Amino acid sequence: MNDDLRIHPFRIDVPQARLDDLRRRLAATRWPDELPGVGWSYGVPVGYARRLAEYWRTTFDWRAAEARLNAFPQFTTHIDGQNVHFLHVRSPEPGALPLIVTHGWPGSVAEFMHVIGPLTDPAAHGGDPSDAFHVVAPSIPGFGFSGPTTETGWDLERVARAWAVLMDRLGYRRYGAQGGDSGSVISPMLGRAAPGNVAGVHVNGALGFPSGDPAEFEGLAPAELARLGQYQDQDRAGYAIIQATRPQTLAFGLHDSPAAQLAWIVEKFKEWTDPARELPEDAVDLDQLLTDVSVYWFTETAASAARLYKEGQKGWGAAAEYSGVPHGVAVFPGDAGVRRIAEREHNVVHWSEFDRGGHFAAMEAPDLLIEDIRTFFRPLR
Repeated sequence: MNDDLRIHPFRIDVPQARLDDLRRRLAATRWPDELPGVGWSYGVPVGYARRLAEYWRTTFDWRAAEARLNAFPQFTTHIDGQNVHFLHVRSPEPGALPLIVTHGWPGSVAEFMHVIGPLTDPAAHGGDPSDAFHVVAPSIPGFGFSGPTTETGWDLERVARAWAVLMDRLGYRRYGAQGGDSGSVISPMLGRAAPGNVAGVHVNGALGFPSGDPAEFEGLAPAELARLGQYQDQDRAGYAIIQATRPQTLAFGLHDSPAAQLAWIVEKFKEWTDPARELPEDAVDLDQLLTDVSVYWFTETAASAARLYKEGQKGWGAAAEYSGVPHGVAVFPGDAGVRRIAEREHNVVHWSEFDRGGHFAAMEAPDLLIEDIRTFFRPLR
């Protein structure tokens, strides 16, 4: 399929009728029953979901969130037959290192609103100008303003190959890659797809998956064993199994009901944010969280975002060839990162562990993430 190689300016502008429709649907939600006294163990409590939905309907200001996103230069281009949306924020520092940052599910480019400024213009945020980056933050095909996808085959490796094309199209011949969640898989894949271009790969969370060989577990610290135990936790993996097997069936509810979309996403924020925080809004800014949920709703990408799991399921746990590209890992509370596992397939030269923050590090602990990215890339510039 031929691509339009041009890069087009883009601006988010959700029609008012869509906002009115969202509020109408939220007001008309038919709420389910629930068992007494079970808390979150059966899923999102109805009272909590109703409170968040009412805030979304009556208090959350999408236009303000839209303006915050539109403050960053945005563009679209076509790669491998697919529309790709991305933020492209160039640093005022001429020697800045290009850096492509990748979100995951249930994330979006809205995750990065608090890290882009310090990364691109450290001097304006109390940092060293020599740490500056030109930041490229694409929406994964099928997600947000890169969605929906229109054909099968958009797995993580294809996304990584598309990122290599995108950076080349932007004129960047040498650059870094960073990501969390799905981005922590896509970014190393980008390093393998374009090793001559990628100066280094930094991820937050886990890097690599256990092979199942009992020898991998010998001598690990209790905290590391606990992290690896997450891979056997079927309760935590339920969402992934559904999206990897029946994303289309799931999408009927998520596409039609904003309350369903809200609950499906907020449950992950409850489970994956800092374990020391009781509720998602204790760990992340509620308006930023609802900006993320709103991106899924207004772009109608519940189905195509879930398909990333279906497309990638065949590769779960598969061994990857060793990557000699320098890798750095930042492990936050609740993450599954274990250095021995990461080093099996990656050249790990930097490893950090933090006692605050969580899976959504760019939203929960942007200061820690920013400093760790800077520290990792300093010797690689």
